[in-house]
Amino acid sequence: MASEHGVIELVAAARVTAKASEDRISEVQQLVDAGQETDAHVEDLRAATIALELAAVDLFSTFEARMQHHFRRGPFARKLVTMLRDAGQDELAGKFHQYYLAINVLKHGKGASHRELLNTSNPLFDVKPALDSVADAATQQAGLVDVTAQGFFDGLSGTILEAYQFLENK
Repeated sequence: MASEHGVIELVAAARVTAKASEDRISEVQQLVDAGQETDAHVEDLRAATIALELAAVDLFSTFEARMQHHFRRGPFARKLVTMLRDAGQDELAGKFHQYYLAINVLKHGKGASHRELLNTSNPLFDVKPALDSVADAATQQAGLVDVTAQGFFDGLSGTILEAYQFLENK
């Protein structure tokens, strides 16, 4: 029971944090789109995007930590995906796996998870190829995984809640 309230409250708190960042991104983006871009706006966009990335990583990582007791040891996300597939929950397994990869990319940058996301036939969110230069990176608001895209955080948090319900009811 404590785990249930902990995970549900965790997701609710993360959604509040994400909503604040998403609202700030939207406000600043409207100013930029209206031709009122300033260096302060660019910095605001970067800060809000980073806050959203951190909220996503924190949510996923804390979920893993709180639910690890369902598995003896080993990689939580991989074991959960296997368990979901074995239970016939292929759609949820696929969503959870994509968000797992996205969180890995947010934490570690380009690598195997990034390559796998780039090769995903039905991506749930925008994934960008690695930037080749620092100059390109300076003009880019979002990273390799666009957490600012509408629905990214809601999709992540909804998938976590679905996975939580599955684990608690197995």
